[in-house]
Amino acid sequence: MKLHELKAAEGSSRAPKRKGRGTATGQGKTAGRGMNGQNSRSGGGVRLGFEGGQMPLYRRIPKRGFTNIWRVEPAIVNVGDLNIFEDGAEVTAEILKEKGLIKKIDSGLKVLAGGNLEKNLTVKANKFSKSAVAAIEKAGGKAEVI
Repeated sequence: MKLHELKAAEGSSRAPKRKGRGTATGQGKTAGRGMNGQNSRSGGGVRLGFEGGQMPLYRRIPKRGFTNIWRVEPAIVNVGDLNIFEDGAEVTAEILKEKGLIKKIDSGLKVLAGGNLEKNLTVKANKFSKSAVAAIEKAGGKAEVI
């Protein structure tokens, strides 16, 4: 079976109402909009969130905090994830991206101390936590800030 061969189950869908196509259709003239008023007119109706003049919900709810538009989120990797490399390997952000451990390296790379590192590696990153540096050096490796 292919995508173009799929069909809806019998009776599960019905044809759309063809509004405004003459009085014989039962949906002619006013096309189901009634006689007069804001909603019967083209472009009629109220904007999203409008509550008839009552203070709308999005203005009644208290606002808190702010979003820092200059925030940088570095890609994060734990030292325990670095066990996939061979002893003596050099680990960079580009290599981690190739291996699928991080998605993007726009804002740099930060190494954290989650997990156990059993290989001696040279890890090059923008930032390290103190415990990550200790874990890398304990395993006989080197942490280089770039």
